[in-house]
Formats: sequence, C-alpha cells, structure tokens
Amino acid sequence: MPFTTFMPQALDEARAAAARGEVPVGAVIVSAHGEILATAGNETREGHDPTAHAEILAIRRACSGIRSERLTNCTLWVTLEPCPMCAAAIAHARIARLYYGASDPKSGGIETGPRLYDHPNLHHKPEIITGIEEKECRKILKDFFQLKRFQRDTD
Repeated sequence: MPFTTFMPQALDEARAAAARGEVPVGAVIVSAHGEILATAGNETREGHDPTAHAEILAIRRACSGIRSERLTNCTLWVTLEPCPMCAAAIAHARIARLYYGASDPKSGGIETGPRLYDHPNLHHKPEIITGIEEKECRKILKDFFQLKRFQRDTD
C-alpha cells in the first residue's frame, strides 16, 4: 500500500478547533486498510472537560465505532506532540503508529517532558514518526496564540 498522509485532515480538525476558540490540535485515526475511523479537534473548553484532547476524543470515537478497546494496526495522525495523558491513552489503545507534526516543548510527553515511551514498564510503544507538515502545524498554533495575546492586550 503506498504511503498516504492524513495530516491534511488533522490540520482541518485543528483549524475547526481554533474557530471554536479551542487550542488548535487535530487528530485522525486510520485503520490498517486506510479508512478514517475517527477525527477530532480539541473540545476541552466547550465540553468543560480537561480530558477532551483531540487524541482522546479520536480514540474514544474510533473504539466506539469498531466496538473494541484496542486500535491494533491503526495509525494516529495528530498536529501536536501528545501530552503525557494522551501518550498513555495511545499506548493503552495499542495504536501501532503515531505521526505528529510539531513537537511540544512545554507539554509534550514523547520527545520532550517525561518521554513516556522510554519508560521500561510501558506495555506498548507505537512506532513514532515526527515532523509531518511541521511548519503548518506550528503556524496554526502560533497564529492562534498571537491572536489570543492580541485580544487580551486590547481588552
């Protein structure tokens, strides 16, 4: 099967999240056959739920759709390096491969921060591919926070 990127769909979810006033992170879960099982953008503010990160929502929706707690052989595409909570959920769901765009030096859980997948007691570690459309992923976040700072400073 030829390589197909699903980062454009994750970026669409991130843009939709930004339009709703959420931190612009988007996620897409894809089956081994290349079928999109779930998409999500952050919903923490609108749902009043600190766990409503794009990755968690996409995992919940995909698991519900296939009626299983495991997403074996699936891939997750996300615009920002997952936080420790999301990294743990990815491992528990047994996602095979994780693609992400921008690293997160403040809250990341994979290549920055606690580096969860380096822990020897972790039961599952997905294959990790970073830097997918990194420039665009960073730009969405940068533009969002610049606008928030501008709005705060003009209020």
